Amino acid sequence: MKSYSKQVEVRWSDLDPNFHLRHSVYYDWGAFIRLTFLNEYGLTPAVLRENNFGPILFREECVFKREILFGDVVHVNLALSRSRKDFSRLSIAHEIWKNSNTLSAIVTVDVAWIDTNLRKLAVPPQAIISKTFEAIPKAENFEWT
Repeated sequence: MKSYSKQVEVRWSDLDPNFHLRHSVYYDWGAFIRLTFLNEYGLTPAVLRENNFGPILFREECVFKREILFGDVVHVNLALSRSRKDFSRLSIAHEIWKNSNTLSAIVTVDVAWIDTNLRKLAVPPQAIISKTFEAIPKAENFEWT
């Protein structure tokens, strides 16, 4: 897959007292696009429960580049920036674009997976790797670690 992107809406409640997007909304949009992608590619909440498997964020960072205002048209994408070959640890970058041509922020997360019964880090089941993780678009600077 070359790219994955969704349009998100700037709501009045997303604004701060300066009338631009609150910082935490950028992180919410990153989580939304990740979970939407995973769900569309078969990693639904039901599959997570059935496999006693879930995500953990080790790091979440946002680099703010341009302000977003009420009325802006915003798209958020995702790309795998690095991963272990077994997908047990990976990093995903989200670019947040406003009005089709202005990069407004980059949200980066480092993700691992946990066996929810053992409460220990785990490798994703092979069926999930082939259906979901191999479909994630890769960034231009993607690297295997």
